[in-house]
Amino acid sequence: MAGGVANGFAPSRRGRRRRQAYTPMSQINVTPFVDVMLVLLIVFMVTAPLLTVGVPVDLPKSKAQAINEPVEPLVVTVDGKGDVYIQETKVELAQLVPRLQAITQRKSDTRIYVRGDRAIEYGRVMQVMGTINGAGFSRVALVTQQDMEDGR
Repeated sequence: MAGGVANGFAPSRRGRRRRQAYTPMSQINVTPFVDVMLVLLIVFMVTAPLLTVGVPVDLPKSKAQAINEPVEPLVVTVDGKGDVYIQETKVELAQLVPRLQAITQRKSDTRIYVRGDRAIEYGRVMQVMGTINGAGFSRVALVTQQDMEDGR
C-alpha cells in the first residue's frame, strides 16, 4: 500500500469530513418565528371585532352613566322586527324563560340586560322584560346608547 491506495482506490474526501468535529450553530433563526407571529397578529386583528358583535340593533340614546361590571353580562335582544335573541341565538318568547333558567342555572340574582331596537314598539320590549321578571329574575336592566350631544 503505497500512498494510502488500497486495491487501486484512493480515500474519498467524504471520509475525511466525517472525522472533523461538528460545531453547533450558536445563532437562532427567528425568521420562522416572526412569520408565525405576524400571521397570528393578522388573524386576531381580523377576528377580534367579530367576537364582540351581537345582534345589530339601533339602541335609543340616554344620558345615564355607563355600568362597569367585570363579569360578561347575559344579554337579551329584541331586534327591529320584534325577534328575541339570547346573546346571538334567536329564541321564541315561549322558550325564553326555560333557556335563561338553564343558562343561569336557576340563579334568580343573575343580571340580565335587555336591548331593544329604537324602531320596535315599547310594548314588545316590556313584554320581554315582563316575561323575564315574571320568571323570578329580579336584576333586569335596559341597555341604551350613551348620548354624546352634551359635549363629553
